[in-house]
Amino acid sequence: MSQSTGMVAAIALRTSEGGPMREVGEVAASVDGGLAGDVESRPDRGITLIDRQQWSDVTRELNAPDLPWHTRRANVLVDGVRMAGLIGQTIRIGQVEVRVNAETKPCGMMDDLHPGLRAALKPDCRGGVYGRIVRGGVISVGDRVSLIALASHASRRVQ
Repeated sequence: MSQSTGMVAAIALRTSEGGPMREVGEVAASVDGGLAGDVESRPDRGITLIDRQQWSDVTRELNAPDLPWHTRRANVLVDGVRMAGLIGQTIRIGQVEVRVNAETKPCGMMDDLHPGLRAALKPDCRGGVYGRIVRGGVISVGDRVSLIALASHASRRVQ
């Protein structure tokens, strides 16, 4: 039985390594792959997610209310989902199932994009999470994000 936890607020794709992000209304996701039109990633990092409220906290702390959410370079912005609670779980996003592997650690590029961003993303898993796509399909803005399998082991937070 699935448990509703939130919804997809926005989707963005990396146009190239270090290049600009492009927002889309929907995207196809491939098993053990990534998102159509996104820069290729390792299978265990096929998709990245970030929480809207946590991003809002970050921009407020940085006094940068106009900083776009995809500055973080995540693929999916979600509403109503605390990222740390997803690590080690399997979730459904629209038609897609994702095994959430770990926290996405903010890299030095974050400070190049906005001074202080890297440090602001470090607490409470605010940099988001990444996972492996275990069931392909389409993800659309407005889709539900649901927890579909509870892990019996402790969450891991590794890069």
